[in-house]
Amino acid sequence: MARKGAVDGSQPLSLRQLNRATLARQMLLRRERVRPLAAIERLVGLQAQYPRPPFVGLWGRVEGFRREDLTQLLVGRKAVRATFLRGTLHVSSARDFVALRPTLQPVLDAGMRAILKALGARVDPERLTREARAILAEGPQTFEEVRDRLKRLDPGANERALGFAVRMLLPLVQVPVGKEAAWAFSANARFALAEEWLQQAIPTDTAAPPADLVLRYLAAYGPASVADVQAWSGLPKLRDTLEALRPRLVAFRDERGREIFDLPDAPRPDGGVPAPLRLIADYDNLITTRRDERFVAKSHRPKVFLPGLRVAATVLVDGFVAGTWKTDRKKDAATLDVEPFVPLSARTRKEAIAEGEALLRFTEPDARSFEVRVAK
Repeated sequence: MARKGAVDGSQPLSLRQLNRATLARQMLLRRERVRPLAAIERLVGLQAQYPRPPFVGLWGRVEGFRREDLTQLLVGRKAVRATFLRGTLHVSSARDFVALRPTLQPVLDAGMRAILKALGARVDPERLTREARAILAEGPQTFEEVRDRLKRLDPGANERALGFAVRMLLPLVQVPVGKEAAWAFSANARFALAEEWLQQAIPTDTAAPPADLVLRYLAAYGPASVADVQAWSGLPKLRDTLEALRPRLVAFRDERGREIFDLPDAPRPDGGVPAPLRLIADYDNLITTRRDERFVAKSHRPKVFLPGLRVAATVLVDGFVAGTWKTDRKKDAATLDVEPFVPLSARTRKEAIAEGEALLRFTEPDARSFEVRVAK
């Protein structure tokens, strides 16, 4: 199914070939027998603005995945929920967070400067870091508690600016509460210093070279252009990094003539390989960071990328986004609604109902009834 080592950079890769190549690496052509922690590392983390999406993301990719599998990794400090790629919350392995956070620090610094400028605020980074570190050294606290104490130290400071700057400057992790919450975290999570939670130093004053991060991206999301890697990582000006890596990579062209890079032995299935219907979580990096039409057609983007930087949960049909989905719970009844962008065949509707009911049983295990509704 997924050929490795077949490299012919003279021929352009079609949209379907690119689609299937990424789906293969994302464990979406079939659920794979892999340990959840290994899956998280293979994906270089799962976006986690809300606690539930990483659980749903792993359910769709890992055969036999159970909610407690991820909860145990988080409670056991082998995985963390923390500010990571693009300055957004992700669930990553603890090992990757420690190794890759220094590479991402320039992104976080730039994000902090942009927000401070927008707010018309100034902070002293060294002083703020020192004060926040001292507060959190007393133990995990909610961010409201941290901001209140920082505000008392500097009554004239912009409260929003203080909070955002601390998140960008200090490596912090959200503290899981385990089975006390449906998705491992309370609504008002407490934060801890990552170095104390993980008992490892995490440098923030020296940026690490991005080559390793770029190679990890290609393994999980490639083939990709320079712009693709930049959009996913948040790091600008990666052309020189890709050029330095060129001897270790293979270069192709897509149908638009753009140069795209890949690992020589990465899977690149034929475009005709079947792709099963899949329900992709909201904010999933498969969808969120792509600027091409590998998964979302240009005409469908307004229905997927919503106001307020929201990214809808999507339905993949034959590998491409063909609709959105959402769940609801009323008393003992759990429902999942699919809103197609295009007419669905009877067979596809049947697949959507089967996959949707399986997802409902995963997300709402204590419900007594499960219904999947596919709009016409």
